[in-house]
Amino acid sequence: MPEKYLKKLGQNIRSLRKSKKLSQEKLAELIGKSRNYIGMIERAECNVPSKTLFEIAIALNTHPKELFDF
Repeated sequence: MPEKYLKKLGQNIRSLRKSKKLSQEKLAELIGKSRNYIGMIERAECNVPSKTLFEIAIALNTHPKELFDF
């Protein structure tokens, strides 16, 4: 995935997470990943498997397409 899209995806995840008043640590706990991994996703430092994106969407109580609303 081109880096500009990864950055937008990470920004959307961060924004949605904050709007739900969740810390990176809490989101990580909900999906069984580390807080560092959530930070890496939000900073666009890694590609994210689709399974993880679905898990994030479920944890944020949103539709997966909302993560890609850019």
